Amino acid sequence: MLTVLGLGTVIGVLLGLLGGGGSILAVPALVYGVGLPVSSAMPASLLVVGISSATAVLPRIRARQVRWRIAAVFGGTGAAAAYGGAALNRLLPEQAVLIGFAALMMVAGWRMLAERVSASGVCALPGGGVNWRSCLPKAVVSGAAVGVLTGLFGVGGGFLVIPALVLGLGLPMTAAIGTSLLIVVVNSTAGFAAHTGSAPLDYGVIAAFATAAVVGSLAAGRWGSRLDPGRLRRWFAYLVFVVASFVAVQAVLHLAA
Repeated sequence: MLTVLGLGTVIGVLLGLLGGGGSILAVPALVYGVGLPVSSAMPASLLVVGISSATAVLPRIRARQVRWRIAAVFGGTGAAAAYGGAALNRLLPEQAVLIGFAALMMVAGWRMLAERVSASGVCALPGGGVNWRSCLPKAVVSGAAVGVLTGLFGVGGGFLVIPALVLGLGLPMTAAIGTSLLIVVVNSTAGFAAHTGSAPLDYGVIAAFATAAVVGSLAAGRWGSRLDPGRLRRWFAYLVFVVASFVAVQAVLHLAA
């Protein structure tokens, strides 16, 4: 239980410091740290990420940093697609899922090392709105893609949603972060529901992990502004590369055994 609380706190701190991208390490922590099987770690990760994101989005809703219609489009298509991702997950061997997850982690790390994005999407209107006539298809496709990844790998997809909102729809970063947290809550809820019944879940472990994550995220939010975000993002990206390499090696060795 101490390991569960410790790893949950670490994931929560990363969520508090880095937003949705910090949740990318939840599945490896549950599989290799806590010892859950992959089939149980995926829904457990979604539940933890959903609860933590719901906690984090509340102050942003009060600050009016959530674009509700955009969240409805992304979240609605993503929630439906999450069921397809979960169905695909059940068809694949666990080691194949882990290798794919390691590849996704590499993409996440690369995005964190990329240059800071700016609001330049052609969907943005001068008054701050969104040109839905031209951008609705893009929003639907992006939301569905994130939903499939949510169901397949048990990730909230915040590291993919934010660039899509900023670069694709032209949202300012503050609105993109708040809106992405709400989308992650919706996608995580749908992904968890899609995985329900596919594997036994230890709700005591999940509750302890989630509680520690929420406490860690709230604590990190208080002093995270004092840290250099660029340096923090780079070091976290390096950590993601290391963990991704470990996951891939373990999966390959298991296949060879």
